[in-house]
Amino acid sequence: MPELAYLNGKIMPIEEARVPIEDRGYQFADAVYEYFASYKGKLFAVKEHLDRLEKSLRALEFPPISRELLRDAVLGTFQQAGIDRAGVYLQISRGVAPRNHAFPNGAKPQIVITVRQVPDTSREYLEKGIAAITVTDIRWGRCDIKTVQLLPNVLAKQQALSAGVQDAIFVSPEGIVREGTSSNLFIAIGGRLKTHPLTPHILPGITRAVLLDICRKINVHVEEVFFDNNTMLAAEEVFITGTVTEVLSVCRIDGRTIGAGKPGPMAARLRKELEACAGAHL
Repeated sequence: MPELAYLNGKIMPIEEARVPIEDRGYQFADAVYEYFASYKGKLFAVKEHLDRLEKSLRALEFPPISRELLRDAVLGTFQQAGIDRAGVYLQISRGVAPRNHAFPNGAKPQIVITVRQVPDTSREYLEKGIAAITVTDIRWGRCDIKTVQLLPNVLAKQQALSAGVQDAIFVSPEGIVREGTSSNLFIAIGGRLKTHPLTPHILPGITRAVLLDICRKINVHVEEVFFDNNTMLAAEEVFITGTVTEVLSVCRIDGRTIGAGKPGPMAARLRKELEACAGAHL
């Protein structure tokens, strides 16, 4: 099945899609995005992703954009591609205008969508977990807005790969554990979970929210609290969550073994529950 792009109302092969050089997303990172995933040919949590997108657009003072237009564009491009396990990337920039820091008058937002096959998570990572390093969080102060301003995330991810591990975990200058480069983070201690509360310093992840709801239903206690690096290193389990990541155990951090050094029962249970939840929405 073809990998497709949508550009301001037109669907085409990805390699044919072009945006002007003075697009503000390209020049200023003046753009927001969402990433949807499908299971068995159906997109998961579309409403929740669109809700978050609207919050990002409002936070950056974008002009109103029809929710129905965006939903139809996402679903239409996805359906035309016909990829069962797809990742759908939606990006909206403020528009095209001569380069000027101030908001342009009359610029029309640029809407870009791509649909690609989602690569399966490595079986080795699922069975053995991944390793990570911690890095000081140097991102801007509004990580709760899902913008394309991701250079610190890129640098942290590359630092992890250069160190021979799979991901990096952002830790504040004060030592508070926040999240991964493209994921939220949970720790398990004594059968209970802890995760960073929703503040401007982390992304309000859709998978995070779904898992919190699952935990309430299956009576797993979760605290949305601040915790430090030492608490994370002493946890029985650490795992990251995200649209493509789903639930993935982190078994070594900064060379230290976490818990038993292998994926634990809490992560396994929640991954299974998440898969069942996705299936129930099809």
